[in-house]
Amino acid sequence: MECRELTERVMDRLTGEAEASPEMEAHLARCSACREELSRLERAWETLGEDPDAEVSPTLREDTLALLEEEMIRRRIREFRPGRSLRPRRGLLQAAAIVAAVAGGYLAARLGVKGTPASSAGSSPVAAAAVLPDLSAQPRLSNVAYTPADAQGRIGISFDLTDRRQYVARPEDPEMARLMAYLLARNPDTPAEKSRAIQQVSESYGGGTLAEPSPEIVRALTTTLRKDTNPGVRKKAADALAGLPVTAESRAAFLEALRADSNPAVRLVAVEVLARAAREAPDARTIESLRERAVDPRENGFVRAKAASALQGINF
Repeated sequence: MECRELTERVMDRLTGEAEASPEMEAHLARCSACREELSRLERAWETLGEDPDAEVSPTLREDTLALLEEEMIRRRIREFRPGRSLRPRRGLLQAAAIVAAVAGGYLAARLGVKGTPASSAGSSPVAAAAVLPDLSAQPRLSNVAYTPADAQGRIGISFDLTDRRQYVARPEDPEMARLMAYLLARNPDTPAEKSRAIQQVSESYGGGTLAEPSPEIVRALTTTLRKDTNPGVRKKAADALAGLPVTAESRAAFLEALRADSNPAVRLVAVEVLARAAREAPDARTIESLRERAVDPRENGFVRAKAASALQGINF
């Protein structure tokens, strides 16, 4: 593999269309410029999901729909013709992405869905019974937005159901924890939606905050780490779990990730967390897993070095 091929391969991996190949890993191990490029692309990928949703004005909606119609006419797109490339042209794909967001508001207006603006962070909390839907029915919560902690330490989550709702409470509130776990485990349709939910969990429960994550939240993060098909989302879940106290469930998830996750960035996080846990409470399975990674010639060079260094700091 040459350097110029890396960007397309990496983007395929970030979008979940392809897994990392031994050829890519070997190239990254010997090319520092491509490792820096990979790190830059991963940071950019995660940042894409952090921008707040913007309200679509009627003028923008009308103008965008008109532009799409003009583009379709100009390109003479009449019907699907077998034998032609299935890869959409870049200009039309970009236009369709914009219209997808615009059409959502247009469809809501046609269906008579009413929305109300989200309350500010300093507004009075809304009673849980008044706003929290029956999550056991697995409703689709759209246009999810998160509000940072206010002076009282309460965070806010706004979403559309059949109307705009907001639930405001401290992170340790059981209903807030239940809503957060639901948004992690059941609700997201896109990697960006899940990344925003994971980021909110990190800010509310990780990094030495006073709030203790609920077992539901830990379970949702470990399930994401184990099963999500997007490597960027798995990396974000690993980072979020790394900021939380290690539990038996999260330790097992990191052991599995160290053994089998295709993303070396995820395996690096797993080494760090498992080593930290083993320094506090040595565990035979953890130590053996780190040894295997340290001597495996097929393992990424950075992961091998990290595992070897971690073993030196563990008393066993």
